[in-house]
Order: sequence, then structure tokens, then C-alpha cells
Amino acid sequence: MSEVIASDVLVLGGGLMGTTTAFFLRRQHRRSVTLLERELVGRQASGTNFGNVRRQGRALEQLPLAHRARAVWGRVHELLGEDLEFVPYGHLRACYTERQAAVIEQYARDARPLGLDLELFSAEQLRRCWGIFSPEVVAGSLSPNDGHANPRLAGPAFARAARREGAHIVEHAEVLHVERDGAGFTAHVADGRRYRAAQLLVACGAWSNRIAAPFGEAVPMDARGPQMGVTEPLPYAIGPSIGVSTPIETEGLYFRQITRGNIVFGGGLKGPADAEAIRAYVRPDNVLRQLRELRRFVPAFEHVQLIRVWSGIEGYTADWKPVMGPSARVPGLHYAFGFNGEGFAISPGVGEVMAELIATGTTSTPIEPFHIGRFAAATAAAA
Repeated sequence: MSEVIASDVLVLGGGLMGTTTAFFLRRQHRRSVTLLERELVGRQASGTNFGNVRRQGRALEQLPLAHRARAVWGRVHELLGEDLEFVPYGHLRACYTERQAAVIEQYARDARPLGLDLELFSAEQLRRCWGIFSPEVVAGSLSPNDGHANPRLAGPAFARAARREGAHIVEHAEVLHVERDGAGFTAHVADGRRYRAAQLLVACGAWSNRIAAPFGEAVPMDARGPQMGVTEPLPYAIGPSIGVSTPIETEGLYFRQITRGNIVFGGGLKGPADAEAIRAYVRPDNVLRQLRELRRFVPAFEHVQLIRVWSGIEGYTADWKPVMGPSARVPGLHYAFGFNGEGFAISPGVGEVMAELIATGTTSTPIEPFHIGRFAAATAAAA
């Protein structure tokens, strides 16, 4: 029988939720950590998303977590010693109707007591400040201290930093099943290795139900694929990440310009994703719609050339809230998954909070609305 490799905490999943938690467990709490990743760290949702580092537009109950994450983003170069291309150039939302302008204004009023100050703009003010929007745009809202970063760099960088701090990062380690006894958890890996720890964090993204369900905590969720693209480089002129605020899914769009000049864009309808086959797909009709909406939003993009598209696999919960915190049934078991395509921005905050929770049993950031027990309660109520 193979040797059992022991640590204080076992983290399943090498996306940003897992790698940031491993990093902070080592750096701040000095717990021994083993992280197991089936493929390569940062390969799925953590590395294929848009790269927004935004607080604006989030559910209000997520703002304390988002504030904590933004504080980490602000010192990420100091923490990791690497450039994740984070720039605090702001996050701007604009809309096409007066009705949606009222929604933006109400959100600004609601967010202010929670520590997020937004700047509201009329159509004329938007044109004076940026000069790029179509005449259809009637209003906007700016979160000046938000920004964007490079998702392809972030997960691997946190994994390297966690390893430098002493965490054991194991790639190509597919977990077949997890056993629990009175002393903790044992993960059985496809190559025959076994890893054991007193505490376990499930941060496997769209695949987390494979671990949660055998513990009696299945979560209703499905896999979807973001539809992402990048254009040829243009003269650099746009600092903030910019999105359309709309209740109409087919109008959904966001974009940002990187310093090399390329426009990275996404938004709107999701594409198909197969978690079992580990495949996500870009639908050509989605790309054509995005390009039409991009040109509608910013007429100067009318003739820009598309050079690449991609997708990934994201996990979406039935109630569009993440699953985060301790198990409702099993001592020592914790969860951080189901971030519904919005996890990149808050991932350093998630990692810091989960490390604090695992190490101390409590956290100063409120995460009760994200507890996994809400699904059991809903099932019982339905029954």
C-alpha cells in the first residue's frame, strides 16, 4: 500500500480559491498545506475569465468580501513578488435606457453605506470624459478604484508563492474519492497516492459536487462556458474595464484594453460546457452577437479585427450565490466554490477568509449568506 502523506489542511482544487487559500494558510497562519489539482493550476475558470477586479455591480452581501479582496489586489505585487498586470484604473458601467439608469443610481445609494462610493455620469459627462460611446448610451457609473488583472497569470503566481511559503502543490493529481474517519480526511489519488489531513477544503469549481455529494451536501449547480475574445491591438486609450448594464442578456457586454492595445471582451449568453468531458465551447453566433454589441456600444470598434476566442468551465449555483464556509454536517470540512462567473475579482478575499476560518474557526468577514446549509433547508422546505 502506498505511503500516506499528511498535513494540517488538504485543499482540493488548484484554481484561485484553492491557491490563494493555500498561500494565506502558510503566510499568515503557518499551517502545513497540501493542494491537489487534477490538471494544472489556474487552468479552468480561474485562467479563462475576463479579469475584472470589480466591486461595482456585485450583490450587496458580497461587498465586504469584495472590499477585502480589493485590499489584497492593491498589494499583490508586494505579496507575490510577481506582476499580475493589476491596474486600478476603475470599473465603468453604462446603460441604454432611463429605466436602467435608475437601477444604477439606486445601486449607488445602496452601496455607499457599505463602503463603496460610485460616481454617476450623464450621457454628456460620459462623452466629455471618454468620448467613445454611442448616442444610445444615456448614463453610467464609475467605481474609480476597481480595475482589472491578467487571469492567466494569477493562479500560477499564487501557487508558486504558496510553494515558496512551504505549501505542497501537487499537479496532475486526480482525486478519485475522499474518506473520513474520526481523525480527519484521506484523499485517494488516481496514481495510488494518499493524502491525509485533519481539515479539508473543497475548491474544485464546477466539479465540487463530486466531493460534496458523498458527504450529503449536494448543491444544485451546472457548468457553463464564458464566451471570450480578443481583438488586434489598437492605440492604447482606455484605462477602466467597461460594461453594459442591462437586464437583457443578449445585450450583455464588457471589455477592457490591455497596455499592448488589444481589446479583451466577453459577456452576454454563456456557451455550453461539459464538466465530465472537461470541454467548453465557443459558439460562433455568440461571438458575432458580441461583436455587434461591441460596435453598437463603441462605434469606433466597427472595423476592429478579431484574432482569438476561448472559453472555460465555470460552476453556476441554482440561486446565483457562492458556496463558502464550513460544512453543515461534517466537522473539519469546508467549501469555496460556485462563484457563478464572478469569482476572479474576489478570489484573494476568498482565500484570505477561508484561511482565517480554517485556522481559527471564525472570520471577521461576514459569509453566512453563502453557507452550504441553505440548500438542505430549501430541500426540506420543498418536501
